[in-house]
Amino acid sequence: MSDKSRHTRIESLLMERPFVSVNELTDMLGVSAATVRRDIDKLDDLGKVQKVYGGIAAVESPHQHRAVALPFSDNRDIAVDAKKAIAREAGKLVREGSLIVVHAGSTCFHFGVHVGNWNLRILTHSMPLAAYLSEFGRCQLTVGSGDLHRDPGILYDPNREISTFYASQFFVGALGIGPQGILESHPLLVHFVQHFSERVNEVVLLVDSRKFKEAPPLVALPLRRVAHLITDDGLEDVEAKMLEDQGVRYTVAENGREKEL
Repeated sequence: MSDKSRHTRIESLLMERPFVSVNELTDMLGVSAATVRRDIDKLDDLGKVQKVYGGIAAVESPHQHRAVALPFSDNRDIAVDAKKAIAREAGKLVREGSLIVVHAGSTCFHFGVHVGNWNLRILTHSMPLAAYLSEFGRCQLTVGSGDLHRDPGILYDPNREISTFYASQFFVGALGIGPQGILESHPLLVHFVQHFSERVNEVVLLVDSRKFKEAPPLVALPLRRVAHLITDDGLEDVEAKMLEDQGVRYTVAENGREKEL
């Protein structure tokens, strides 16, 4: 395959998905990792792709609205009551003795804290959650390996990506929610959501109602892949109708009570 053909194929891939790892490109293109990295450097120099750790991401349009992802230490202490209510309702979906995946983010952190002493095996790449559970939790804990990416607060090594496992549930947060699905701004988080959603029985989305107002540029997962969404009582009627139109089962956490639709 010529350089031009490979470059065209890479650009086409990024029209279908926002992130592609180096390992995936070597398999798809049938070339060495060194060749792939040279292709990435060339396309990045031309402004056709965005070079990111472990692979490439689609270049954002300057007209796209960007939701701001706050540092975890700041976001953890925002809307705490709503996030804890969501965590309690999410706990009702967990089966004792099961293996669950808990994603990064502050709402997932509060959920992980809530179930951390249960008879569970929890797999997470979230550094803050792993640190908390290692000190205070009694669950079985499996932590993803790799370099620490401080912005999303996750550990990741593209050469040691976990692929040979199956879990019952994946509890995931989001920077934004819309009719398109789970929305993010960081390509690595998009990759994580897609990777783990393919290795679990069901995806459970945990988002406080503020996230329905955000419109990040990247679609991590369509809503049809979400088995259950849990949010707080700030959900507005127009947002509830959007979920119903999309066929999403959701629960509204209200002061420890639940209203299921």
